[in-house]
Amino acid sequence: SSSLTEVTVFIKRLGRKTDLSNMAKTMRGVLNSNSKVTVLLSDLHAVINQGFLDVPGNLFEENFRNPEELPNNIELKCLKDLMALLASSTDIRVLLNCMASNLQAFVIQPSSSKEELRKLASDFQLRWNFLLSAVSKAMTLNYAGSFG
Repeated sequence: SSSLTEVTVFIKRLGRKTDLSNMAKTMRGVLNSNSKVTVLLSDLHAVINQGFLDVPGNLFEENFRNPEELPNNIELKCLKDLMALLASSTDIRVLLNCMASNLQAFVIQPSSSKEELRKLASDFQLRWNFLLSAVSKAMTLNYAGSFG
């Protein structure tokens, strides 16, 4: 029984690593093309600035209305930081380090226990997936050039 559990965990980890490897290969092709990155950034800014995202309120204001709300908008900060970096660097290691730094600062460090870390991590993952789905949907519905 314990061997079966270990095998299952190993298979899941291997699957995630394979998915990440495939995603990195795909992204390398995009990130190595300045024109594709420029179009992607333009489309992202258009989707965000024109209010096409199907999310409550204007979450992308330059100045958050209440600084105490920032921890509740970790995913927005991560997206904005990644977009800012894309303008100057397309090195995937730099982008991943940015994401890792934000997660360290806003999810891992504030956690005082394993249970709290699990809750913060799962909340972030849910909101991050929701945000990326909303961005993808908006880009698809608005025929963004980078989404083809």
